[in-house]
Amino acid sequence: MHYLLFRLRAEAPPWAASLEGMSANIGVVGLAVMGSNLARNLASREGNTVAVYNRSREKTDQLVADHPEAGFVPAFSYEEFAASLSKPRTAIIMVKAGRGTDAVIDELVKVFEPGDIIVDGGNAYFPDTIRREKAVRETGINFVGAGISGGEEGALLGPSIMPGGSDESWVTLGPILKSIAAVAEGEPCVTHVGHNGAGHFVKMVHNGIEYADMQLTAEAYDLIRRGTGKTPAEIADIFAEWNTGELESYLIEITAEVLRQVDASTGKPLVDVILDQAGAKGTGAWTVQTALSLGVPVSGIAEATFARSLSSHPEQRAVAAALPGPDTEFAVDDADAFIADVAQALFASKIIAYSQGFDEIRAGAAEYDWTIDLGAVSKIWRAGCIIRAQFLNRIADAYAEHPELPVLAAAPYFADALTRGQAAWRRVVVAAAQAGIPSPAFSSSLAYYDGIRADRLPAALVQGQRDFFGAHTYKRIDKEGTFHTLWSGDRTEVEAEDTH
Repeated sequence: MHYLLFRLRAEAPPWAASLEGMSANIGVVGLAVMGSNLARNLASREGNTVAVYNRSREKTDQLVADHPEAGFVPAFSYEEFAASLSKPRTAIIMVKAGRGTDAVIDELVKVFEPGDIIVDGGNAYFPDTIRREKAVRETGINFVGAGISGGEEGALLGPSIMPGGSDESWVTLGPILKSIAAVAEGEPCVTHVGHNGAGHFVKMVHNGIEYADMQLTAEAYDLIRRGTGKTPAEIADIFAEWNTGELESYLIEITAEVLRQVDASTGKPLVDVILDQAGAKGTGAWTVQTALSLGVPVSGIAEATFARSLSSHPEQRAVAAALPGPDTEFAVDDADAFIADVAQALFASKIIAYSQGFDEIRAGAAEYDWTIDLGAVSKIWRAGCIIRAQFLNRIADAYAEHPELPVLAAAPYFADALTRGQAAWRRVVVAAAQAGIPSPAFSSSLAYYDGIRADRLPAALVQGQRDFFGAHTYKRIDKEGTFHTLWSGDRTEVEAEDTH
């Protein structure tokens, strides 16, 4: 990373004259599918004129030729790109995260000036965004890490956007992003999340929740299919019905579509010919690693991430297939009742996934000194993003009523839902365990629920063990202070210096 640490131009650079009169209020660098779709979205909104640049000229030429209605201002060098932008220059980078992002920032810093804005719209790891923002800020240029969710369709039609960055940058950037964001109940799905890496942090957690939500949905499908013998098409009808009630969400909706799809070459359900090895691009792992460093339990997200890892090791699964399981086949006596139980278990587990995710956002905000409005975050996830769901309004309501709510699952609406669903949830987890069907997200979510509501945990024994082998000390329930037992001596208890 070589961000320039000097600025100050006394006059316009010589290449500016050739593009005089060509002025765009926003630019996009990187014209692969996401970048092209975002540029088209920007150009379709009143008041926006979009400059476009790609390292390979062919993509720029193709985009401009394919969409003359967009009125793009093409540039074929960074100098031309900068000259085509009105001040403060604002550019959104849509390139692969990593060294490619740093390379583009290097080039933009050379041609931008103090007060201009560079936006990274990729899936960057938030510590990288913190690092980049600090370095770019020294040049006087604003750097914004913006999480963008919704995939290719969202980029074109309206994504959910999670920008960080300075207050100054939001003044210019806010109206532009509001013009292209998805809209839920009349509100654009974008808010200024917080400073430096806050936007990419929130996007990371969004993706972690997405991992959990997808795994839970897959486990629900698997249990219904194994327990009732229903076909994927029949299960698709169940998911479609679920999507009309409290489980209404984008992921439930598309699950029905995937399960209905028939493979053209074999005539089999497509889900039966897809290799059962789930890919991942790192954001789930980042969410779990960050949660560990923050001391926040996100067990449902972690198990969903590990489930993808397990699926991707066929060599281990092939050897382990010979290990014994239950002797009897899994079949339920009352299919309708079992399906109803799975629906309740799915909803309860989804609540836990979102609750854990919002706990991590709160902890991250405290650690990195961000002011993040959790209710506002839930609102911008109501449309445009992958985890959009009906109950996000309920999350917003919970934080509006209690901004310092220590755990989302304890809010009245969610506590009531968990109370109603816990019996079914337990029956499903028991049935899965007895049948030998893996349900790591369901079962870990239930274990978290039981752990967080417990009046006493076996952590007392763990702390005793730690004191025995490492003199790590412990606290008592009946008096103040920190203590250590002389385990290798006469086993008397002594008061120790509090090192915590």
